[in-house]
Amino acid sequence: MAEMKKKAGLIFFTIPGIGHLGSSLELAQILINRHNHLSITMICMKLPHAPYSDAYIRSITASQPQIQAIDLPHVEPPPQELLNRSIPHYIWTLLQILKPQVKATVQNILSSSQSNPVIGLVIDVFCSPMIDVGNDLGIPSYLFMPSNVGFLSLMLSLQKRQVGDVFCDSDSKWLIPGFPDPFPSSVMPDAVFSKQGGYAAYYNLAQRFQDSKGIIVNTFSELEQYAIDALCNGQIQTPSIYAVGPLINLKGHPNPNLDHAQHDRILKWLDEQPDSSVVFLCFGSRGSFDPPQTREIAQALQRSGVRFLWTKRSPPTTTKKEERTLPEGFLEWTEGRGMLCDWAPQVEVLAHKAIGGFVSHCGWNSILESLWFGVPILTWPIYAEQQLNAFRMVREFRLAVELRLDYRRGSDLVMAEEIENGLKQLMDRDNMVHKKVKEMQEVARKVVLSGGSSFSSVEKLIDIMTLNFMVGLPSHFDESINEKA
Repeated sequence: MAEMKKKAGLIFFTIPGIGHLGSSLELAQILINRHNHLSITMICMKLPHAPYSDAYIRSITASQPQIQAIDLPHVEPPPQELLNRSIPHYIWTLLQILKPQVKATVQNILSSSQSNPVIGLVIDVFCSPMIDVGNDLGIPSYLFMPSNVGFLSLMLSLQKRQVGDVFCDSDSKWLIPGFPDPFPSSVMPDAVFSKQGGYAAYYNLAQRFQDSKGIIVNTFSELEQYAIDALCNGQIQTPSIYAVGPLINLKGHPNPNLDHAQHDRILKWLDEQPDSSVVFLCFGSRGSFDPPQTREIAQALQRSGVRFLWTKRSPPTTTKKEERTLPEGFLEWTEGRGMLCDWAPQVEVLAHKAIGGFVSHCGWNSILESLWFGVPILTWPIYAEQQLNAFRMVREFRLAVELRLDYRRGSDLVMAEEIENGLKQLMDRDNMVHKKVKEMQEVARKVVLSGGSSFSSVEKLIDIMTLNFMVGLPSHFDESINEKA
């Protein structure tokens, strides 16, 4: 292993959405816990639709003196209408605005008399244009993929297309390196069909991946060995891949609006339920349904008879508005059988012995948490790459029960009968998915221990970062400081 004789620094830059920020901060903590010569600076950008990011970052820096946070100066963001049309395009546009501020902030870090030598930039894949900052200042850049290698394969495959070659949803099957079989266009992310800048944003982001020194992925090789092997075998030109997951915050994500009384009520109610008897319904920070779909879910819960904990976007009340949203008498029927809430501590809930199944939007963080705690998923994807995640979990990994694989916000109603059948399959203890999920739970917990694949991948990553610095960086590092001075 290459050794540093003095302290070394890393600079992290990510988008503030909790799905990206959470795993990025977990990676930062793993690196400093394993290597006390490292310090990490988080460069923080603010977005109006990520209100909890600042509190989350501060909760980490308050307990980790080796991690500090620096806010970027305020800039005028792109127009809201751009965000409404395409989130990837909005982020791409914002990055172009932020690039000078990020470069100036990194230069300030480099020139600080207290600063340790910076051996690398760790950049969210959705911030890949910031590789230019690393190149300008002579710092190696490493990309962090908070999702999985399958999604990485899709992004990398775009380099074989043209910037205007938007995918067509009428095409029935696609075969991309990293996937064992062709998959339907209906499970592709929304952005690849977007002529409003979404596809172009994906294309432009992915074109920069080759300029990185390596791609760090929140996954583990035992789960995605086929996809990793396909990329490493040269089917697509790819930087080195470091599978370092699952990166999970076992304490859960801080929420400034947390109602501690509700938190305690939820856990107390779960304590009173039989083991593996409760279905947890939760659809992520942006997951919500309109009243007709909400009523179908409620009817399915009644018909199935399962115990449930259902996280809805608005708190349950007995107002006329809520009565219109839910079937008549539903709130009275839930007494003793179920619980509705507007927020739940997902990690604590999934860890609870009463939980036997998880109806999920199939965000990658939620999938990893479900595997960590051995709780099978019923798939209900909504946006981003969730349809692709759901498809792989059901068809490739056989680790989830299929409800829908191609549902998107605004799709036709999923009817109560279909949801009811899915719930019954999910809670059937004889379903092979339960056995396979428990087996994967054991694997997921072993890979992060000494000698495990992810543990070893982190060691290799640190070695490469240190080696890249020692071999090629010092002269550029000195030049960047002199240039700044």
